[in-house]
Amino acid sequence: MEAAGEVWSAGPASEELRAEVPGGRLCPSADEAALEVSWVQGFSNKNFGFINNQTVCYPCGNYILFLDIETKKTTVLQCQTGQVGAFAVNGNSQVLAFSDRKLNPIIYIYTFPELSKLTELKGNAQLDYTLLAFSFAGPYLASYSSIPEFVLSVWNWQENILLCSESQPGVTATSLSFNPMNWQQLCFVNESSVTIWHIERNNDEHHLKRNPVKLPDGQGSISPHKDLFFPVSHSEDPYHGPDLPVSAIAGLVGDEAETFMPRNYIKPSVHPTAHCWTAASEIYMGCKEGYVLAIDAETCSVSVLQQKPLPEYMRKISDVVSYVRREVQKKKGSKPKDLQKPVLFAMAFCNEGLYAAGSEGILFFYHIKDLQYEMKICADILQPISSLIFSPNYTVLLLVTDQGTVYTYKPAHSGEAVKLLDACSSYFLAADFLTPGNTYCVSVTISGEVQVWFLEDGTCLSKLNLDIEATAMACCPSSNSVAVGTKRGQIYFLDVTKVEAPRVVHRIFLSKFPVLSLHYDQSGQFLIARATEGHIFILDARPSKLFQVLGYVVLADDVLDLSVVSDFKNDLVEVVILLNVAEVQRARLEIFCLSSALATDNDKYVNEQGMLNASAIKKEQYDLDYPLSSAVRLKDNIVYGYCTCAPFICKYHLSEENMLEDPSVFLSEKRTPSNQFGSGFLCLSPNSRWLASAAKDGVLFIYHTFTMDILAQKHCHSYEGGGIRSMVFSLDGKFILVNGKNDGALVCLKWKKLKKMEIKEAAFHWQSLLAILNKSTSNENIVLKSMAEWQFDPESTLESLPEEKFKEVPLKSSNVEVTEEDGNVTSLYSASTNDMTWIGQKIKKVIREETQRFANQKKELQMGIKKLRKTIQKMMHENEQVPDIEKLEQQEFNLDIEEQERAQAKAEREVARVRKEIEMENLANCYLQDVIKHECWDAMCVKGRAVKCFHMACEVRNYPLKERSEEELETLEKVLRLKKIETADLKVQKKNLEIESETVLSKEEGEKAEEVMADDSASYCLIGSLSSQYGGDTSILYHQWDLQTREQKVNQIVLLKDIIYKVKTAFNKEFDIVARQKEQEIARVKERNLRIREILAQLDLQVEVWEPALTDDEIPERALTVQDSEIKVEKYLNQQEREKAEMLVKLEMERRLATMDNERLRALNDMMGGVLEVKKEDILKMDIPPPPFISKPEHVWNDEEKKIFREHEKKVKELNEEKEKYRRALENEMKKLETSIQETTQNFDETVCKLSERKVKLEMVIYQEELKIVNLVYALLLNEELDTREAGLHNFLMKKEKEKVKTARTIQTTKNKIEAYIDTYENAIAEEKNLECGFTKEFADVPANLLDELFQLYKHRPKTPMTEMLLDTANPYGDCSGSAEDYKDALALLMKAMDELDSPEHMPKGLDPSIWEHFCLARRNKVESEELVKWKALTLAEMQAFLQRRMDDNEKIKSEIEDIFQELTWLQEEMMKLQLNLTVQFLLKQGQVELESTEIPDYTDAILINKSVIEELNCSIMAQGEKKIASMVECKDFSKGIFQLEWEHKKMRMQIEDLKQKARDIVTLPISKDRQLFLTVLNYDNRIAHHISVMEQTLGIMDKLHKKNVKNRQKRIKELEKCISLKKQTNYELSLELKEMLVSVSERRHIFEAADTQHVSEKIAKQRYGEILKQKHLRGLVKEQEEQFEILQAEVERLRSRTFPIL
Repeated sequence: MEAAGEVWSAGPASEELRAEVPGGRLCPSADEAALEVSWVQGFSNKNFGFINNQTVCYPCGNYILFLDIETKKTTVLQCQTGQVGAFAVNGNSQVLAFSDRKLNPIIYIYTFPELSKLTELKGNAQLDYTLLAFSFAGPYLASYSSIPEFVLSVWNWQENILLCSESQPGVTATSLSFNPMNWQQLCFVNESSVTIWHIERNNDEHHLKRNPVKLPDGQGSISPHKDLFFPVSHSEDPYHGPDLPVSAIAGLVGDEAETFMPRNYIKPSVHPTAHCWTAASEIYMGCKEGYVLAIDAETCSVSVLQQKPLPEYMRKISDVVSYVRREVQKKKGSKPKDLQKPVLFAMAFCNEGLYAAGSEGILFFYHIKDLQYEMKICADILQPISSLIFSPNYTVLLLVTDQGTVYTYKPAHSGEAVKLLDACSSYFLAADFLTPGNTYCVSVTISGEVQVWFLEDGTCLSKLNLDIEATAMACCPSSNSVAVGTKRGQIYFLDVTKVEAPRVVHRIFLSKFPVLSLHYDQSGQFLIARATEGHIFILDARPSKLFQVLGYVVLADDVLDLSVVSDFKNDLVEVVILLNVAEVQRARLEIFCLSSALATDNDKYVNEQGMLNASAIKKEQYDLDYPLSSAVRLKDNIVYGYCTCAPFICKYHLSEENMLEDPSVFLSEKRTPSNQFGSGFLCLSPNSRWLASAAKDGVLFIYHTFTMDILAQKHCHSYEGGGIRSMVFSLDGKFILVNGKNDGALVCLKWKKLKKMEIKEAAFHWQSLLAILNKSTSNENIVLKSMAEWQFDPESTLESLPEEKFKEVPLKSSNVEVTEEDGNVTSLYSASTNDMTWIGQKIKKVIREETQRFANQKKELQMGIKKLRKTIQKMMHENEQVPDIEKLEQQEFNLDIEEQERAQAKAEREVARVRKEIEMENLANCYLQDVIKHECWDAMCVKGRAVKCFHMACEVRNYPLKERSEEELETLEKVLRLKKIETADLKVQKKNLEIESETVLSKEEGEKAEEVMADDSASYCLIGSLSSQYGGDTSILYHQWDLQTREQKVNQIVLLKDIIYKVKTAFNKEFDIVARQKEQEIARVKERNLRIREILAQLDLQVEVWEPALTDDEIPERALTVQDSEIKVEKYLNQQEREKAEMLVKLEMERRLATMDNERLRALNDMMGGVLEVKKEDILKMDIPPPPFISKPEHVWNDEEKKIFREHEKKVKELNEEKEKYRRALENEMKKLETSIQETTQNFDETVCKLSERKVKLEMVIYQEELKIVNLVYALLLNEELDTREAGLHNFLMKKEKEKVKTARTIQTTKNKIEAYIDTYENAIAEEKNLECGFTKEFADVPANLLDELFQLYKHRPKTPMTEMLLDTANPYGDCSGSAEDYKDALALLMKAMDELDSPEHMPKGLDPSIWEHFCLARRNKVESEELVKWKALTLAEMQAFLQRRMDDNEKIKSEIEDIFQELTWLQEEMMKLQLNLTVQFLLKQGQVELESTEIPDYTDAILINKSVIEELNCSIMAQGEKKIASMVECKDFSKGIFQLEWEHKKMRMQIEDLKQKARDIVTLPISKDRQLFLTVLNYDNRIAHHISVMEQTLGIMDKLHKKNVKNRQKRIKELEKCISLKKQTNYELSLELKEMLVSVSERRHIFEAADTQHVSEKIAKQRYGEILKQKHLRGLVKEQEEQFEILQAEVERLRSRTFPIL
């Protein structure tokens, strides 16, 4: 690519390149030095366009680049006010427009190729313009501003007039374009909508009219527009009322009511991506969803284009091609592309059809016909395409990609796309000059692309992509090598000896830290690399040394800047480092020297880890008084620093004379004010004569280093683009490379004016430096050329390696691991040398040397550790074999006490954390409990509870009630007072009416009214509920017929709520009585159960006694109290509580022991069973002792003994009779008690059932009242919706009336303008006719034959001139309609064409030349007059069309107003209906209304009448019916008596036979036990059924239990089998270990016998045995005490339950 050396500046004339010293003093050399732009390179994806058929232009930073597509030359236009913002090009007029990005931006219009500014458009935008667009024909420009205005404006850029503008708050646009066929149509596109703006013209007035386009939804379907504010039809529901719009239901009144749309109505539409206009004024639009839309600009209708079905053979071919493409893309690793439905991001229309492209990188051609298209592939550039632009002659199509590549495609040739521009879309990172510094320069982008440029004109000679994120770049002075630093810590070295083919020859992996900057010294001996965390690496810069790493330095603070100063006399290189000291607001400089000996004898200067020795590099440190962001040092100890806290450049002299009281802080000698803002940096020229200052504002300042006067300045970048990233001087000082941070521009500056002395000094320094470097440069370049190209291996990059391989190792020799198996030393770095960092290699080498040095000691330690481990394992195994009482804890075998303590501390911290979390969770739960308790329990004046039956599954709950608030009570009292007043007023009015009425009719009506009132008080049917029967007072309610107003309905709702509350309160009172009754019944049952238990104890029967109790539902307070039995975990006791519990246990034990030692009680128990008197209840326990001779044989007894025995038997018999009698009495008493309990509980159950029935009826009553409330609330809601709808319609009506007034005013104004313009138009026509009529008079002296010929020439007109654009047949918009502004251009072209007719060649022969000249002038006047008439006719037609559109709008507004009035009329009718048609609730008995079907019948024709009329009619009918029935009954009874006697006789005969048969059966029937039960038991069938059911349940339970036992046994068998297999395996392992242990025991026995330490071991064993016995005794004692404590605790619980049975 070649570039022209001509650069143009765009901006105010006051911004010339003049230098002024801050403070007002002019620099002496300001007029003698100046910078100019040599060339600019870069790329921006903002916009692209053809300025003519051969030139394209695009913005880049502060510049606009013009590229000739044939010669590849570039011209630059600079915007002096900052970065270029919005950009637009008109290739037909060869003009371009762009805006700057400053506050209150301006739009500049320039021509090409002159690049002269035509005008400046100053609008009301405050921050920025986002879009600009030229009209295809005419001097019109559209602009759109960003936040905060969001204003769309249309300009006449030739006249510098703002025609019209319209604001769209919050709408962000993505594209904007004029209709090429009609400039009065404008397409406005954002991310989710499309708007067609119509520019309406009325002579000199212009108006923007918005026409939104309804886009399809995400599935491509177009739903019809639904007007939610004006529904099409009104559907009425007799119950729910009229169907109102959703805005009225939502309660919206203002403008929101017109645009409101519910969420379920909203469907996401397609998202436009690209669009273009057609020759038929249609818009083709691509979407993210893959659809192609066709939009009619006039009607704003949308159609979805469909792909035309392919023939069968074409479809198969297409499927094969698609399959091949997908497979190729899969192999490449890219995502497969959908070629059937691509997402289009660029479109361009031509005569043949539509060209489109997207992210697939494929150029498609669409042939569209009748909403169907055929698609074919034209080119594939394998890069996402963002823009398609046709040249003005439509012969070249420009393809712009996102990656910075531009292609040209010629549709007529249908060839491949040709690459026009190969720029990089990534931002430039750095640039530097290639040695010797006056021919080539090198740049690198952030993405890692390296470019080589020709310095003279900016031609890109070659590129090399490293495919890695770059962070720094520098060119070596001693060779043609380039170093590129990366974010991964690598440095790539490039061979640029051949500028056309750079190559990578070496790569060094320094560390894991990113390389921040690279610096060469002027001699090219050292390369200093700055990395993060204070790492500074020193490398040999010479290829002959293979770029060896010499060492590194680690600084304590963060490094802000680094500069290098070469001292050729002393052969030293000074490195100046600026540090950021966090503790103080000051800067710190560290300076160290590098000598050439560092490269020759490196071992003396570095340690084993590669770190430079501080003494060898002579490190010095200086603290400065200001915080700096950049610093450079001159050779005479002068340091310049860029201050960060203030806009100053500080000068320091590093000598002891300038120290403050603190000797480590240096004071600045001079502070030079800077005109820059933002953080910046300094750069020193190679000859140290110039100091460059760059900052975020993008302005470059050049100072004299000795005087600090401004030598030159240049605004080459802008603050909006991030300012200047880097800059560098060339070695000869002629060029300066500056690249921006975020604007993507690389600018090469050169001196426009400079003193000869300065030029000579720079050239002398350059020549002297070249003299030093020439020899080394040639030698190093030879070595560089001979180096092989480095092969890029993806697997060796950082990303492909495990993360552990790149972790830095601390510089200690102890970082090794000893494996348990073989003790081998494993380094933390196991990767190969190529994959490791340089620091890692050094550390690995140190570790390897230390390993070799201490190999023997390590082996000994490993052997000792192995022996110790085996000993511990053996001890642990022995510990497992001993009994539990002798086992040691596992932690006793832990030799690492510190680790154990650390683990314990960690566990304690974890316990504390968990405890804190539990406490916080408990606190949150307690708070939640308090909130719930307050809302659902404390706030209730009546708590919710239940009453359950004793023997039935019946439950009744009361009504929980909250205490009514004061406000509710006040409202109720107010309503009641109002109702009393109304009732009293009604009575007075009726009394007055009765007194004043004179007619009988009025009296009858009064009587009827009284009857109705009387009936109303007693009629539940009309009241609509039965609440009066259940505690509610319905007399205070309004009559259902009288609820007309809103206040009455609200009051009725309050009264109904009060009735519901009273009904619930009345029921709660009944409920409380039943609940207290149950408590009493339970108390009685408990008293009787005490006696039953005593009887059972006397009868010695084990029978369970039924004990009723209240459940949690009946005592809800119980849920708020936690019982001890509910807590399943052991209670936590602190130390004091434990001591107290132990003391209680001890006291209880002492009390029991004392009780056991009471001799008196023991004697009483032994002699008399513990009682002194025998009670009647103890008769069953009495026994008569047998005589002592009972053991003798009976024949041995004497008479006395026999007598004694007979007496004994008599006493025994009497005692047994007494026992039996007492037992029967107890049994009878127990049965009576059980029967009593059963009867009382059953009676209570009946009471509960009645209460349940009453509650069911009560629920019905409550629901009836709630239904009334619901109906009233719905009526109120519907009334509010109607009021809202009415207010919305009135608001809409006012808006339309205002629009009507405005439209009428516009119509009247337009009519006046048309009338005035018609006069002007008629005058012009009259003048044109007068010119034609005056022709013969004006040339009356001309002969007749010549006069006729002149008249013919007077009528002759030249051919209509046409521009080259319109003659071009390839342009699809060639027949576009012109505008009124084209009049001057057309007249100028016509006058130019008239020059040919005015030539003397067309003059008639014999005519005087003076007359010919006069004739030509008259003819020109006639032509101008005709053109003027045509232009005025066109203007008049536009004005009349504008008037017609306004009149149409006026008619439309009138029709809308009429619709609104109709809607209001209908709405008022509905409101009247709602007010008159009340919803009345009737109470009908069940069965009174019978319906044949489930559908509700139509009651529209039904009427309500008094029931007395029906009752009278029914009474007469019933009287006649009763008479008829009486006669029928007499006849029926007579015949019925005969049949009844016959039937009774037959019945008696049959009974006699049945009784005889039963007597025979009774005689022969045997009486068994079952039959006895059958005869004695009342419900024998129930008993048998119950017995059968019990047996069946028992059988089922036994069956389930059997199955469960079988499953458990099977599961147990499987577990035992697994256990057996594990035991076998364990036994086998133990047998193996036993063999080893036997061998070890035998060895130890031999050792023991040889050592003769038997007496010592016996002593130790005895001591150990004693300790073990002592521990065993203590454990046993603890267990006994624990058992006693449990016994005492159980006794305490028993005593407490006996003392406090309720708790």
